[in-house]
Amino acid sequence: MKYIDEFRNKNQILNLADLIRKSVTRNYAFMEVCGGHTAAIHRFGIPFLLPDNVRLISGPGCPVCVTGTDFLDKAIAYSKMKKIIICTFGDLLRVPGAVSSLEKEKAAGADIRIVLSGLDALEIARMNPENKIIFLGIGFETTAPGTAATILQAEKENSENFFLLSAHKVMPPAMEAIIKDGVSIDGFICPGHVATITGSSIFDFIPESFNLGCVVAGFEPTDLLQSILMLIRQVNQNDPKVEIQYNRAVTLKGNSIAQKLMSEVFEPCDATWRGFGIIPFSGLMLRKNFERFDIEKEVPMRINLQEDNELCICGKILRGLKTPGDCPLFADICFPENPLGACMVSVEGACNTWYRYKLIK
Repeated sequence: MKYIDEFRNKNQILNLADLIRKSVTRNYAFMEVCGGHTAAIHRFGIPFLLPDNVRLISGPGCPVCVTGTDFLDKAIAYSKMKKIIICTFGDLLRVPGAVSSLEKEKAAGADIRIVLSGLDALEIARMNPENKIIFLGIGFETTAPGTAATILQAEKENSENFFLLSAHKVMPPAMEAIIKDGVSIDGFICPGHVATITGSSIFDFIPESFNLGCVVAGFEPTDLLQSILMLIRQVNQNDPKVEIQYNRAVTLKGNSIAQKLMSEVFEPCDATWRGFGIIPFSGLMLRKNFERFDIEKEVPMRINLQEDNELCICGKILRGLKTPGDCPLFADICFPENPLGACMVSVEGACNTWYRYKLIK
């Protein structure tokens, strides 16, 4: 509790909010690209502590939200095959595909199991040698090293029934896509967990090429307010750069062991992001010497691509063009118990967060 209290001290919070109010000289818009930040910002009521001319915008930071319908439809198709066990993180279970969801297929009898890591899925493969086990690999640089370690362990054990369906993604190309998309922002609140792995240097191209500031932030109220203050000062001084607020966890170069795992197992590939389409070199695919663990190589799967619900604006929310309150479905027929779009499913999704902390008092 002492650690938590240090970063939730009321006097420090109010002091930072006061410093922000005294520092503003214009309108500011900053985008967070981490679902954990989105949840924390609204959980701690950060927008209510800010002056009206400081606006926070949610971006493509929720890995469940940005996972494309095509990936979900492939997973659903595999789940319907005999002697297949699907292993997935819990949040992905309820994300709607084009016509179904993993949750609905599980209820209909498919063998779909919730795991906490790829190593849990590998254990299920050991226990069920007669079945093919497919681990649904999603997430950014934070979760990809764990999947890489699992693949290396499967290789060491010479596993013949463990497979990966990868939707792993990396964050910088999506941030570049946001900028090129013309979203009006003055800087980024950069993802702390991602930067713990990658180091802060992966964001250097943003101030260098696009003249926008970046601050790598932690997840407590004082972290977020201090990061916003740092960004405001960068804008006021016309001095965009990459700064680390979350210095108790993030360094310039990051975790070299985790980076080595990712580099050994994965290589960059084009990837589909919900709301963006294909972003070049934003995904991670298995390198050739590990492709025997790629389920799409072992059992090729083709699906008919179908459009998402045209009334759902999740894609525009992920691009920072709309807010959940702009959606005609929000809190009407789309809510956490009945999600019609991916942004309402995960606790890190913007719609889910808005529903819990802004609509419900």
